[in-house]
Amino acid sequence: MTTKFARLHAAVISSTALFSAVSAHATNGYFIEGVGPKAQAMAGVSIALPQDALAAANNPAGTALVGDRLDVGLTWFSPDRSARIRGNQAGADGSYDANKKKHFAIPEIGYTRTLTPTLSYGVAVYGNGGMNTGYQNNPFSAFGSSGTAGVDLSQLFITPSLAYRPTPDHAFGIAATFAVQRFEATGLQAFDNPYVSASAGDVTNRGHDTSNGWGVKLGWIGRVHETLSLGLTWSSRIETGEFDRYQGLFADGGGFDIPENYGVGLSWNATPRLTLAADWQRILYSETGSVGNSLGLLFEGKPLGADGGPGFGWQDVDVTKLGAAYGLTDDITLRGGISHAQQPIPDSEAFINILAPGVVEDHVSLGADWRTGLGEFTVSYAHAFENTVQGANAIPAAFGGGETELSMSQNQLRFGWSRQF
Repeated sequence: MTTKFARLHAAVISSTALFSAVSAHATNGYFIEGVGPKAQAMAGVSIALPQDALAAANNPAGTALVGDRLDVGLTWFSPDRSARIRGNQAGADGSYDANKKKHFAIPEIGYTRTLTPTLSYGVAVYGNGGMNTGYQNNPFSAFGSSGTAGVDLSQLFITPSLAYRPTPDHAFGIAATFAVQRFEATGLQAFDNPYVSASAGDVTNRGHDTSNGWGVKLGWIGRVHETLSLGLTWSSRIETGEFDRYQGLFADGGGFDIPENYGVGLSWNATPRLTLAADWQRILYSETGSVGNSLGLLFEGKPLGADGGPGFGWQDVDVTKLGAAYGLTDDITLRGGISHAQQPIPDSEAFINILAPGVVEDHVSLGADWRTGLGEFTVSYAHAFENTVQGANAIPAAFGGGETELSMSQNQLRFGWSRQF
């Protein structure tokens, strides 16, 4: 093994180990808004604008366009999530703070290399998304639950990519994504019985469980005008193994596949120093039963954990992102962006989503790069504005009826370092 490959191997192993100790989080449902600090500084815009060695996470064709480089990033993430119950006849009324854990660290690393003038390869290791809640005052205690209630979901993606650039204006990419998921649920005893679950005893407080699977990414980036580039990308559904310890909670015996998603993007060099870019992405949450199936199936004779059983009722979402990069000097680039995601959680599904209140929709971000003799340093900040979903009559009559209100906002600060070879 060459020295360079040995260093890459060690970096990937170290990053993987680090992910096992943290929870990844996100803003567009439970998907991360953008991979890499440069993309994040532009609200995640990246499909037609590859900027670093993590490009394959957004569009594998980008591997052919970023050169030989190593990029390392670290994100500090701080979500504020809460729920409120009103008008419940079982005595669950109150305001509930889900912030038992308030701060998270999320690493990422990417490496790309040119093999020939037309062929490049790379690997990206990053958090795709996740969700974490921790209610020390258990919102389900009136129904028989105890202890801290919440979930802890994190997803690590390892994406090796290969890109082909047949002409200077076009690049095509393919990537295989290995996904590792880690999950834990606590404080859900109210749902852990034979009347509610198909596998009582496998609903809550079983510790962390893991599952994994493989998927495929495809992409294209083409310069269609002297100053304008377009991009297309598609990621397959990743069919992962079941969370066996939680086969009584998730539909299909603990299934939690990662949904298919796709998108289009454009990048316009408006001036020699100003680049404007936009992405549109669609995430098919509804196609994963444990995420997309309605809780209402429980009252149609389908218990939790059953084939085709109840889920969180999430809808498919469209995400629109707009970003800009301005070269202030030859060594300093300023970035900014805004994005909007459709609401994944219908009002009627608010009750079960006390566990996963991914309700934020609008985001703003900014950042800067500074090129030095020691490499390039990037910093970005993103804020997801507080949003609330009010589920009037969202609590089933069997649980005493009433209204559930979900709220969330988020802040994240991202740091990156890169070196070109």
